[in-house]
Amino acid sequence: MKRILTLLNTLWLSSLLLAVSFCITSLSVSAAEPIPHKTLNANFAKLTHAFEQLDLTTMENLYTDDAVYISETQERGIISGKENILNLYSRFFNKIKHKNATLEVDFRILVRYTEPNSATDIGYYLVRFHPGKESGEPISEFAGKFVTVFTKDSKQQWKISVDSNTHAAPHFYYDAKPVPNLYYGRQFIAASATKE
Repeated sequence: MKRILTLLNTLWLSSLLLAVSFCITSLSVSAAEPIPHKTLNANFAKLTHAFEQLDLTTMENLYTDDAVYISETQERGIISGKENILNLYSRFFNKIKHKNATLEVDFRILVRYTEPNSATDIGYYLVRFHPGKESGEPISEFAGKFVTVFTKDSKQQWKISVDSNTHAAPHFYYDAKPVPNLYYGRQFIAASATKE
């Protein structure tokens, strides 16, 4: 009988320890690091700046070394590695400069999925192309959908590891509603509304 009581006490103590351990684990999970919305949103502000200033250095600081870029064009395959992505942007920026043109770019995020070391943002982007004055051409715009994955690097910096986009009608960008805590960009007015 004494053996049975000892065994029951041992089982009861083990159950109690297990319950306490579970509670501590639950507290640890609920006290996890908050989602870094401000840091992730700041990366979209940096992207906007990089496109508008044709700033390759900012682009370089935004991508991981092993980043992957999936373009909307059918003629281009998957581009792997920061150096290859920067070569692509360098050629694009040089074309814009050669035409004495400028860009306006912005993003509206609709969905953000986060893990401790990665975050995936999904939304729309809009690009306005301002041709050089001497061209006599009107401002044009195009839009698209994007999926961007940010990963924490060895220095705990959130950088783009996967960047992909497809074309979309501009009204999807304009119709996108703000989502709390997610980057919403500036309030572009539809190009047709800016004409007198």
